[in-house]
Amino acid sequence: MMKSLRRWPEPVTRVQSLAASGIRAIPERYIKSPSQRPLLNNDAQEVNVPVIDFQNLFSSDRGLCEEALRCVHNACREWGFFQVVNHGVNHELMKRTCEVWHEFFNLPLEVKQEYANTPATYEGYGSRVGVEKGASLDWSDYFFLHFMPLSLINKNKWPAIPASCRELVAEYGSEVVRLCGKLMKVFSMNLGLEEDSLLNAFGGEENVGACLRANYYPKCPQPDLTLGLSPHSDPGGITILLPYENVAGLQVRRKGSWLTVKPIPNAFIINIGDQIQVLSNAIYQSVEHRVIVNSNKDRVSLALFYNPKSDLLLEPCKELLTKDRPALYKPMTYDEYRLTIRTKGPCGKKQVESLKSPGQCN
Repeated sequence: MMKSLRRWPEPVTRVQSLAASGIRAIPERYIKSPSQRPLLNNDAQEVNVPVIDFQNLFSSDRGLCEEALRCVHNACREWGFFQVVNHGVNHELMKRTCEVWHEFFNLPLEVKQEYANTPATYEGYGSRVGVEKGASLDWSDYFFLHFMPLSLINKNKWPAIPASCRELVAEYGSEVVRLCGKLMKVFSMNLGLEEDSLLNAFGGEENVGACLRANYYPKCPQPDLTLGLSPHSDPGGITILLPYENVAGLQVRRKGSWLTVKPIPNAFIINIGDQIQVLSNAIYQSVEHRVIVNSNKDRVSLALFYNPKSDLLLEPCKELLTKDRPALYKPMTYDEYRLTIRTKGPCGKKQVESLKSPGQCN
């Protein structure tokens, strides 16, 4: 299906090159409508989303374990976001992987252009999402690559420079995918399902999808007029974000307000994707989020997406359906589902809401 999208509808401009050119006013393509513009100057409240000590989830102390499970369950129901500490991923590996991507984005443009992507797969060096001609653009560049399933991995499409990039990315991906597998068991148990239920619904360990998006947010001369990433909920299952610790950028929508997430050193920010919302029949919900930029510092963040097998039909787990709460969503494959964001770009929560069965509401 994606193969029909072979090229971008117009020449692609690298945002990093725009920022480095010394412009004082951003091009009109990046200016958001007044209702979408971020409130800066501390108008947006900075918050700590729930913080979970991940090692407690597997503690031999039953009380600690049950409390941690309850905290995750409440975070998934009430926030759709939480941070995890003591998650088992090596802190030095996290730091070095972020650094190597920063080095990549600071390479000469002609080196990065060798990895330029197309909308057919999105794999490679990119600067836009969606193929609608004349669409509003975000103030960011990125590099997108596949980890799983193994049949999709092509390390020749991964950066060969810096020299340590491929090795670090492979090790980082393996560690974070392992963390995702543990989270899937925790979510299953909290929903009252067999611990492998959600993983099996995703196609099982050999078939799940995992991909990395390294985000680069250059300095912006007018950060109050644009966004690094427009409002959206993530189309997949789970997102594991390694943010830039020194400058906050992620904002989540909660009760109608945009809240800026305050990163904790060496923590991951976890969020629920649309497919977990569907499988849980909206017990857990994905949450709209966006990214703001600033005029003083550029930023790199790493988002690993853990997704279902692309050609499986996904629908609410039958064990979670009752007479009073029938299935809220009609079945759809992940391939069909993600086509919307890949053609139209980020669009808030509209897509998952469009899946609702006729007459159903949360």
